[in-house]
Amino acid sequence: MKARIGDRVVVEALRLGAERRIGIVTGVDHEDGSPPYRVHWLSDGRITLFYPGPETHVEPGHGKPGIAT
Repeated sequence: MKARIGDRVVVEALRLGAERRIGIVTGVDHEDGSPPYRVHWLSDGRITLFYPGPETHVEPGHGKPGIAT
């Protein structure tokens, strides 16, 4: 999985009745776009270090490419 700053991270719900999580990538430490990512979660405003699992996909955003420092 590869992501850039500004991309959307979508984590699909694994349990019935659970909601999927959506966040915006605010930091990518590796030049090749590999995880982990710093993600600002839209549901609660938290920013976390995130390692995506198989239920996760990335949607291209309109952010600029780059490495966060």
